[in-house]
Amino acid sequence: MSGCCGSNREQNVRTQVREHYGQIAEAGAGQRGGCCGTEERDNDSIARAIGYSDTELSNLPEGANLGLSCGNPTAIASLRPGEVVLDLGSGGGFDVFIAASRVGAAGRAIGVDMTAAMLERARGNSAAFHAQSGLDNVEFRLGEIEHLPVADSSVDVVISNCVINLSPDKPQVWREIARVLRPGGRVAVSDLALLKPLPEAVLSSVRALTGCIAGAVTVDETRRMAQAAGLTDILLTPKTKYVDQTPWDDPFYADIIRKLPSGAKLSDYVTSLDVSAVKLS
Repeated sequence: MSGCCGSNREQNVRTQVREHYGQIAEAGAGQRGGCCGTEERDNDSIARAIGYSDTELSNLPEGANLGLSCGNPTAIASLRPGEVVLDLGSGGGFDVFIAASRVGAAGRAIGVDMTAAMLERARGNSAAFHAQSGLDNVEFRLGEIEHLPVADSSVDVVISNCVINLSPDKPQVWREIARVLRPGGRVAVSDLALLKPLPEAVLSSVRALTGCIAGAVTVDETRRMAQAAGLTDILLTPKTKYVDQTPWDDPFYADIIRKLPSGAKLSDYVTSLDVSAVKLS
């Protein structure tokens, strides 16, 4: 998928996403521009609305929450002390730091992101996390989620938050998840998914792509990809209220919503989806 073997379309998608999220990393935590729009908003308030606790947010380094979440994967991961957790598309380190607090000094939390500016921000936040928590159990690696810089069968839990939908080769992402998980390892993903196919006008919009909508696949497709990768005990939980409660009326999404059929709402097409699964062997 990457390098000389990837199609031009896949490379274009990856370039668009890398540039877009690089701009978010450089703009800082006060700016939006991912799955939930572009206007400046209170990222902590949005995080609380999708399931993060005040305790989790208060223990984060300033600037780790960039407002790019569409769920709380750590809430469904059942993390235990001593486990190794891998976060796909880790951004400023938001979920990595929460996971690191839960797995403790005997565990490890690893973040992978393909955007150098995000990686720089996350590594900068690591010093503040260590000073606050006393933990030195986080690591951030540069890489694509389709080709994870992680050894086979080395991870207990894979988490991801509103990132897999951005990949132009989602089946490969799920194969990589299965590859790096140890036998008995778990998946806890929050993502955007489709309840029905999007209109062509939305699919062709770059703004929709970098906002996590045009790249999303249906709930059933998500199940098929996880099964094909060899995962089992797959549980898919749509959270349709997320879309209706999210402020999509800023300029980023106003253009997209105008392209929907007359009378249609974004929540007719899009849902937040919690995905849990297990690798048996």
